[in-house]
Amino acid sequence: MDHIKSYIDQNQQRFLDELLQLLRIPSVSADSKFKEDVLRAAVYLQDALKDVGVDHVEICPTAGYPIVYAEKIVDPSLPTVLVYGHYDVQPADPYELWDSPPFEPVIKDDKIYARGACDDKGQLYMHIKALEIMMQGGQPPCNIKFMLEGEEEVGSGNLEIFVRENAERLAADVILISDTAILSNDTPSITVGLRGLSYVEVELIGPNRDLHSGVYGGAVANPINTLCQMIASLVDEQGKITIPGFYDRVQELTTEQRADMAKAPFDLEAYQEELDIATIQGEEGYSTIERTGIRPTLDVNGIWGGYTGEGAKTVLPSKAYAKISMRLVPDQDHEEITALFTQHFESIAPNSVKIKVTPHHGGQPAVTPTDSIAFKAASRAFEDAWGKKPIPTRDGGSIPIVALFEEVLGLQTVLFGFGLDSDAIHSPNESYGVFNYLKGIETIVLFHKHFAAAKGN
Repeated sequence: MDHIKSYIDQNQQRFLDELLQLLRIPSVSADSKFKEDVLRAAVYLQDALKDVGVDHVEICPTAGYPIVYAEKIVDPSLPTVLVYGHYDVQPADPYELWDSPPFEPVIKDDKIYARGACDDKGQLYMHIKALEIMMQGGQPPCNIKFMLEGEEEVGSGNLEIFVRENAERLAADVILISDTAILSNDTPSITVGLRGLSYVEVELIGPNRDLHSGVYGGAVANPINTLCQMIASLVDEQGKITIPGFYDRVQELTTEQRADMAKAPFDLEAYQEELDIATIQGEEGYSTIERTGIRPTLDVNGIWGGYTGEGAKTVLPSKAYAKISMRLVPDQDHEEITALFTQHFESIAPNSVKIKVTPHHGGQPAVTPTDSIAFKAASRAFEDAWGKKPIPTRDGGSIPIVALFEEVLGLQTVLFGFGLDSDAIHSPNESYGVFNYLKGIETIVLFHKHFAAAKGN
């Protein structure tokens, strides 16, 4: 293990510089004006993989953004690890809330500040540098394949097609994904559960044009007012979602399972202070950790309509819009939930407006086993690198492709993330700790060592 640390120490600045170059590429998949930048990011990763000595790497076109595929096959008889990551990033808006430009990365207070620093460029790049270290030692103890996509932040619309068409080429023993967080740098953890996702956009249409709010106000329904009333009715005072059938398939954890979750260290006061909120809220009868890990949610992600420019414009708008996401838990099905939402939302709309619900993307929840060889190898790697055994946790976020990989490839996933909740992913001032980046590289190398040894037995 000393040689791993020594190599990282000697090459620390280069490892950081390479990541900063990748972070300077604004690979925002949701906005077509960044199309060429997304493609540039794919080329950057292709070149980085070539530099560390993979046997083969290619940029595979899809109907959207390409997938970077690479492999290092040491010996077909050895176990194979398939690494998944994504090089696209969330939009950086609102830019004015960033302390420094989102695509001009800076290192401050031992953190890398940039869009994509943690989600997921910093975390996927650890795997490329881990391979470099293993190559310096001779050969990796496992075969390693990489599948890096450019559409995760917009729903991975073309990944399933690629996976199904390339199932034989993607054959492996386990999938390794670094796109999650640990509890803290003092308390490492491994995510074993992810929530699913149903994401929709709603449109309410009132009068056939924007109206003068003085002339027509009080006589014609305002779509924004109506939309707000409808949205408010979706969650009751106890924090329960009111859509009929929404909870029918929710998997309830046992008292023992909930007690195990409660063992994870959590400081409610520090949580509130870090977010600058006076109190927490949510579904009654559940703790904060449970609300964000094992319970479904419904949230408005954006709402707009009418006049939002500078100054006043007394308008009664013709249309109102909202984007709504629902986080799901086992055994909810995202297509079923989308259908239930659509049926309910249409049913509560008054005759004064017309309504349109457009599903965007979704994914199934997933739970990964803690008794597999791969999980145990990941746990041992953490123990070696961090000096502590990691705690299994359930993550509130969604990585829909985990369920896809299990269905199509028959493979379990190890969610081997090193971020922190305070890294502000999807928000202004996203960051990733220099410690986490470098320690993550070390831990990944150790995972391959322990996984190969366990599979060899």
